[in-house]
Amino acid sequence: MRIVTATVAALALTAMAVPAATLAPPRSPATDGVWRTDGYGTLLVLGRGGLREYQTTSVSCVKGGSARQTGPGVYTASDGTVVTVRTGRDDDHARLAVAGSVGHRQLTRVRALPAGCKRPASRDPRAGFDALWQTFEENYPFFGRKGVDWHAVRDRYRPQVHRNTTGPELFDLFSRMLKPLYDVHVTIEDDDRDFAEVRPGTEVPSDDLDAKAKRFIEARDLEDATHRQDFAEGRITYADLRGDLGYLRISAFDYYAGDDAPYAADRTELDRALDTVLTPSRTRGLKGLIIDLRVNDGGFDALGIRTAQRLTDTPYTAYAKRARNHPADPARHTRPQPVPVVPADAPRYTGPIAVLTGGSTVSAGETFTQALFERPGRTFRIGQPTQGVFSDPMTRSLPGDLLFTLPNEEYLTRTGHTFDGTGIPPDITEPVFTDEEFAKKRDSAFDRAVALLRGRG
Repeated sequence: MRIVTATVAALALTAMAVPAATLAPPRSPATDGVWRTDGYGTLLVLGRGGLREYQTTSVSCVKGGSARQTGPGVYTASDGTVVTVRTGRDDDHARLAVAGSVGHRQLTRVRALPAGCKRPASRDPRAGFDALWQTFEENYPFFGRKGVDWHAVRDRYRPQVHRNTTGPELFDLFSRMLKPLYDVHVTIEDDDRDFAEVRPGTEVPSDDLDAKAKRFIEARDLEDATHRQDFAEGRITYADLRGDLGYLRISAFDYYAGDDAPYAADRTELDRALDTVLTPSRTRGLKGLIIDLRVNDGGFDALGIRTAQRLTDTPYTAYAKRARNHPADPARHTRPQPVPVVPADAPRYTGPIAVLTGGSTVSAGETFTQALFERPGRTFRIGQPTQGVFSDPMTRSLPGDLLFTLPNEEYLTRTGHTFDGTGIPPDITEPVFTDEEFAKKRDSAFDRAVALLRGRG
């Protein structure tokens, strides 16, 4: 999960565009055939050396992206994303995993594609409206939480769409429809524009905000720090503070090895950074660690889990993940999948941690924050509530080069609670990067973390 300007680079099969001529010969007959996912509104066709996605609702079927087969049950997209399909208890059930995402998707074999998937998708704007509305109707879990009557939205906006509605007009209409959700994982994108709406009172974690915050922190908080070093294209910073404290700033959980690098390359860069930072001598000597996520625009959940594995000596469950799984009942979900944190086979820091968060802590930054809830040892959250978006976004296509995304998953605490919409609250509230804090060269959250870790409350 990652915000890119106002859209999301989701770990979705719709990002996979592989020409048919590049497909290799079939290698996994056990998984060949047509499969339906539990939740996610997706059909997959596997065989002839490739994978093809179909995005389905009760009123639409749109051909999605494809990937070429690169091994038994392994498919690789043109952007390097790796998808793995493994049969389960029998040949009619399987699991799909996407590199960088946590958990998996359950697949059930079906006899054939529905007839509607074999016809060209209608280019009538009214059909596009119906497909988008129905996709949200069948998959979005949070209408009740957001106080949005989705059927009233249809009644208001559907009559405004006609056969000659243009793409830009449809984009504007969809933007008005979706704005009241204030969900930054709900996006629309065409060739020229994109739309997303953050929770009121918060700021999107843009490159400009990230650069401004980083300059401020380096000038104020890290002025006397030692062993300061950047990693992962500048998205990770570490410094030793006075009093045997450490400071670790993470502004994203991806793009560590460059814009076009696959998950495996980002994972290698993360390991290199953590190996350099969490040396045996430092993990023994640190009396406290500040982890700064106040500007974090998300990325791969699996990299957050990989980081958490360097912060514990005891296995525990980070959270459980489930997806909406009924077109008419938003209260029905797939079975929750516990996501474990297993101590890494490498030096680990297990002492007190102060996690700094704010409204610009988004997506994978939030799932990492949640992954520290059950961490053995003292972990404090300081700052402001996070943005409140956790799910891997579903990416969907409409005729006219229009894309949209929406969330359909929940990340559950041990007690079954979720923080979608509201964000994860801090244990200790402090202002975060306000105009007044910048103007007066104050960093109240950082100062509170230092005082807390030094035992001064």
